[in-house]
Amino acid sequence: VLEKSDLQDSIKPQKVEFHSLNFNTTLHWQPGWAREARDALYFVQYKVYGQTMWQNKDECWGISSRVCDLTHETSDIQEPYYSRVRAALAGVYSSWSLSCRFTPWRETVIGPPTVTVVHSNKSITVKLQAPRSPYKRKRGSKIPMTSYYDLLYQVFIVNNLLDEQHRVLVYEGKDKVIEIQDLRPGVSYCIVAKMYMPMLDHSSAYSSRQCTLL
Repeated sequence: VLEKSDLQDSIKPQKVEFHSLNFNTTLHWQPGWAREARDALYFVQYKVYGQTMWQNKDECWGISSRVCDLTHETSDIQEPYYSRVRAALAGVYSSWSLSCRFTPWRETVIGPPTVTVVHSNKSITVKLQAPRSPYKRKRGSKIPMTSYYDLLYQVFIVNNLLDEQHRVLVYEGKDKVIEIQDLRPGVSYCIVAKMYMPMLDHSSAYSSRQCTLL
C-alpha cells in the first residue's frame, strides 16, 4: 500500500497545458504515474497573471475527465492566464500542478478558412469565410477572427492531384470572393486556402480541398 505522501506524489497531475484554437481554449493534463491515478478526480483553478486569488472552475471541480473548457474564463484575450490542477484519490489530495503562462492573443492557433467553389466554363469563383471565435456580438453572431488580427486569405490551386505539395498561390489579400480566370475547360481544379498573419508570420493549416471540373 502506498504511504499517504507517496500517494500524493503519484497521483499529482502531469503536463498541464492550454490548447487553444480560434480562442476556443481548453486545459489538458495527464494522470499521475501511479496505476491507481486513473481513478482520481480532478479540481481546476485559474487566475489572471498578477492576481493573488485563484478562482475555482465549478464545472471542473471533482471531475474524472482530463480536459476542462476555459474559453469563457480566458475571454480577455490580451491578458496572461495561469491554471492549475490537483487530483484526489481515496481521500488524499495531491499538490497543485501549474500550467505555463498562456496569453490567448499570442498563443491561440488560427484555423483555416471555409472555402466554397463555384465554377463557370473558364473560371472559378472562390468564396472564403474566416474562422469564427466563440465570442459573440451584441446581436448574437460570432465574431470572426479577422476582427482580432490583421489576417490575409491565401488561395492556392493544387495542380497535381497526385502530389498534394504542388500548390500554386493564386491570391493573397482580404477579399472574401475572388475569381480565378483563364482556366482550361474539361480540367479538374482543386482549391485550398489558409489564413496568414503577416505581423507574427503565422499561417493556419490548409482548408480542406474543394475540387471542381470546368
